[in-house]
Amino acid sequence: MPVVIKSKEIEETSNSETFIPKKPALIIRYITKMKGFKRTTPLVAPVPLDIILSVLGTLLGITIIVLLWNKFDILIVASFGASAVLIFGTPDAPMAQPRNVIFGHTLSAAAAVTTVMIFGLTWWSPALGTALALLIMLLTKTTHPPGGATALFAVLSQAQPSYILTPIMAGAVILVVTGMLVNNLSPNRHYPRYWY
Repeated sequence: MPVVIKSKEIEETSNSETFIPKKPALIIRYITKMKGFKRTTPLVAPVPLDIILSVLGTLLGITIIVLLWNKFDILIVASFGASAVLIFGTPDAPMAQPRNVIFGHTLSAAAAVTTVMIFGLTWWSPALGTALALLIMLLTKTTHPPGGATALFAVLSQAQPSYILTPIMAGAVILVVTGMLVNNLSPNRHYPRYWY
């Protein structure tokens, strides 16, 4: 005697069968994203003059910060090295523009100092301070990657409110001003591209 299957049972069976392959497909698509794409543009090196100016700008900007550190016993923050690479190595990049450099560092420092004042130094507060810095930079459209390092260092060193103005805001301004003076010596560069 033939077995009769109702259409509702067929629908339930087919739905459960089609659902099972979807999970591996999602995982495969997720992993496939990690291989990236083939480069479509060539890697381009700056012209020799721009390379020389990048090195000179970095030397000058960081030297000024170090001299002020020696004279006034102000902290030096390693994230300024990363900012110098952006300002002098990629002056056209949006994250190297004055708004991003100054506000990215300053807001990140403020987020970190606030974290320290509320929670102190715990096993989780460095991560919280850095995450808050990123959140604020994203919301204010002032993303500057070295700002994350500024925040992390501030929490780890249990920075006080004065940290926001010196060394952070002062150092960021010094690097931006140095960037304007040095980058514009090249006929190929125009720094800043925009202020706001």
